Amino acid sequence: MNWLLLIIGGLFEVGFTFCLGKAKESTGNEAIGWYIGFFIAMTLSMGFLIKATQSLPLGTAYAVWTGIGAVGTVIVGILFFKDPATFWRLFFITTLIGSIIGLKFVSN
Repeated sequence: MNWLLLIIGGLFEVGFTFCLGKAKESTGNEAIGWYIGFFIAMTLSMGFLIKATQSLPLGTAYAVWTGIGAVGTVIVGILFFKDPATFWRLFFITTLIGSIIGLKFVSN
């Protein structure tokens, strides 16, 4: 169950970076809405991380949470913000995904 909470927390991390990117592109009330979404997603993300670390090793949980956020943010950047999808970016994101999966298998 705590692994599921950790994954959800990582997805909310992707959500708050998406909101930050959209806020950067927006102005006025629309930007304020995206910043509110950023703070809500950040709060939820941290809450799920805190809950998951009550039973998972802290180092593993933080690495997985950060990895999910990093991978998700790169994918969101490519899909929504026109970030480049070069071979090396995709290669290293793939190795990061492999590392996250590896940490899951060697942890409780």
